[in-house]
Amino acid sequence: MEVNKDELELLKKQAEWLKALSHPIRLCIVRGLIGKGSCNVNYIKDCLELPQSTVSQHLQVLRHSGIVEGDKAGTIVNYKIADKRVIKLIELLEEL
Repeated sequence: MEVNKDELELLKKQAEWLKALSHPIRLCIVRGLIGKGSCNVNYIKDCLELPQSTVSQHLQVLRHSGIVEGDKAGTIVNYKIADKRVIKLIELLEEL
C-alpha cells in the first residue's frame, strides 16, 4: 500500500491528536473545557487536585497538537478547545 505525501501528513496529524488524548488527565482536561467553554490553569488544577506544573505540562501537549489554545487576559491565560472536531472525537469515546 502506498501513501502519498499529503496522506502521510494527515496520518501524522491524526496520530498526534490520538497521542495527545491518550492520557487520562488530558482527556479529562479536554472534556472539562468542552463542558465549561474555557478556564484557566488554577481552575483546572483545583478541579483535578493536581499541581499547577503538572496541569501546565498537559496543557502544553494539548496546545502543541492544536487541540486547545490559550487566550491571554493580563496575566491569566484562559484555555479553550481550538479545533471543534475534537468534540466529535470525545463524543465517540464517551460511547465506549
